Amino acid sequence: MTTRSTAADAALSTIWLALGGSAELPAQVRWVGPGDILPSRLPVATLARATVASCALAGVELWAHRENTGDRATAVGIDAGAIATAFTSERLLRLNGQAFGSFAPLSRFWRAADGWVRTHGNYPHHRTRLLAALGVAEGSDDDVVEVVAGRLATLPAAAIEESVTAAGGLAVAVRTPVQWAAHPQGAAVAARPLLTLRRATLASPRRLPSAPAGPVLPATGVRVLDLTRVIAGPVATRILALLGADVLRVDSPRLPEIEAQHLDTGFGKRSTLLDLEQDRDRTVFEKLLSGADVVVTGYRAGALDRFGLSPQSLLERRPDLVVARLSAWGVAGPWAARRGFDSLVQAACGIAMLERDAEGTPGALPAQALDHGTGYLLAAAVLRALSSRAIEGGGWHAELSLAQTARWLVDGGLAKDHPTRDGPYDPARWCAEVDGEVGRFRHALPAMTLPRGPDTWSHPPRRWGADEPVWR
Repeated sequence: MTTRSTAADAALSTIWLALGGSAELPAQVRWVGPGDILPSRLPVATLARATVASCALAGVELWAHRENTGDRATAVGIDAGAIATAFTSERLLRLNGQAFGSFAPLSRFWRAADGWVRTHGNYPHHRTRLLAALGVAEGSDDDVVEVVAGRLATLPAAAIEESVTAAGGLAVAVRTPVQWAAHPQGAAVAARPLLTLRRATLASPRRLPSAPAGPVLPATGVRVLDLTRVIAGPVATRILALLGADVLRVDSPRLPEIEAQHLDTGFGKRSTLLDLEQDRDRTVFEKLLSGADVVVTGYRAGALDRFGLSPQSLLERRPDLVVARLSAWGVAGPWAARRGFDSLVQAACGIAMLERDAEGTPGALPAQALDHGTGYLLAAAVLRALSSRAIEGGGWHAELSLAQTARWLVDGGLAKDHPTRDGPYDPARWCAEVDGEVGRFRHALPAMTLPRGPDTWSHPPRRWGADEPVWR
């Protein structure tokens, strides 16, 4: 069923305006499927549809430029069922028939003396720091959970937040939207737009070569250095890989990786390890950078500056580069340098309380929608920057954060679609199986496909760090 969605149309227009796109292009989008996917008290389905549509629209726009047809982009359908499946891809992933766990025992809500806190302990070093901050000895999961629960129940939520953060761990007090708005970080987030995309340097226009014959792959020939982790950034670069980009993810061997996250977001990409603390690896990285079109970073603000990887430093060395930076809390405010994850942002900014159950226990969105939605916005910004660079020239800088997306969801004027039905939603319809070097995958298909574009990625994920640090 193809419809017009007033709510999604309005949300898409907001995004497209922020991206600097032509006001006529959003009319090219057609909405397919039920409007009540990803049920929530908040307009999650609207956010999901609009963010995916913005990415698809930026893709067809770039393809039109490469075919020298101007802004006459091809109409594109956005399927709600495909979106719901893709937004929960990490839950649906199977390797040789086996599912992956989602959250570790120490990643959850806890009662504090005066409310609730949310912690994150999926990574071993974050678990260790959390326990150290609370003075809890290592032990079995069951024993540790019991001791942590007892300890947290005696402490104020704000004190837990600060002490765990000071120890390098991850914890936030669960706030209402009103409390977040009154918090200095909430105020800093509220003062900024949903996203920014701007020309940051002067350089001659840099057109991509004419598009090759065959499937519609707008990003063919684009080299993307993927310096992201977890979900949001890797989702963005997974989409760029779908659209033909040569995406090389670069990780530090010093940081542990969660296998499920790497595999779920690794479709179509290559993966290599470089230790930027070592001169030899820095030299290799600089050679990669010299051949890159796009650099995407997904670490907290300032974390990569010591390696000369701030947007400013990158654009000084490469004035025609596209630099897209993603963070949890944004680049302004007292929390700008803090680590963060989707679940923590949901808890801090009021979403968890809006989604609470009848007993008052904080809840969560039906998907990690801040991660996935921001990932699609990030990919859309990169695609729009490539189009703009070809016409206007210059280097381009995009800035996004999970907290900005959260604010848009809670306070940005998004509306819900009226529920419609187009048959029962079965995610199996939008999943596929493929054999890879690590086994047989069952995975979610892309949330979007372009007209005459590929239905899935060119290859399944490879082992973490399995590839040489070279461009194809």
